[in-house]
Amino acid sequence: MAQHFESVEEYIASFPADVREILQEIRRRCHTAVPGSGETMSYGIPTITIDGKYVVYFAGWAHHVSVYPVPDGGESLSADLVPYRAAKGTLKFPLGKPVPYELIGKVAAALAGERRGRTP
Repeated sequence: MAQHFESVEEYIASFPADVREILQEIRRRCHTAVPGSGETMSYGIPTITIDGKYVVYFAGWAHHVSVYPVPDGGESLSADLVPYRAAKGTLKFPLGKPVPYELIGKVAAALAGERRGRTP
């Protein structure tokens, strides 16, 4: 049975120290890239929000961390994401390899732009 976490802090705290550091940095980069953002747990994973609506999700796994969804982002961003695309809406970053935090920030900013551009 999957664990239920009440908060992003509780979720991140459930990982080993090295993975906690990565998840905390992803969280920090997402908040920096999305001014005025909030956060919640959704689908059992941390979710960065704008006005209570999801922008970007991130999660830790046994061998990687993931960021969801993948933004449209334009040609340059799309090309940078190719090595990390795992599924249609998933980016995977293997543990034990450098995490491209700047790229994750760009993903969060692109997703926020898409979210803000949507009409209700």
